[in-house]
Amino acid sequence: MSNSKTFNQTQNAATSQFTAQAGTCCPFDSIQDPGAYVCNWSGHLIRVPQDGVTPGRSPMINICGVEPLYVTKICDNPFVTATKARLLASNFDLPVNF
Repeated sequence: MSNSKTFNQTQNAATSQFTAQAGTCCPFDSIQDPGAYVCNWSGHLIRVPQDGVTPGRSPMINICGVEPLYVTKICDNPFVTATKARLLASNFDLPVNF
């Protein structure tokens, strides 16, 4: 029993190392990983480079509203070509407006 982890320890370890995978939907203001995202409300492509998620770096973007705006990650590469991004978005049945 001394070598076994409790469920909470395992869950906390997994949560601290969590990276959003392609197809993961999250609120815009919760983006923590670089990559290419599609806006679920409009179909626009958002490119989030490493500098965009590093604390203390610019530019920081904050969208305020009554309802959360959801995005879906389509690729780990924020600089994926538009053609490939359209294909990836369509694979997840997302609207495409880019």
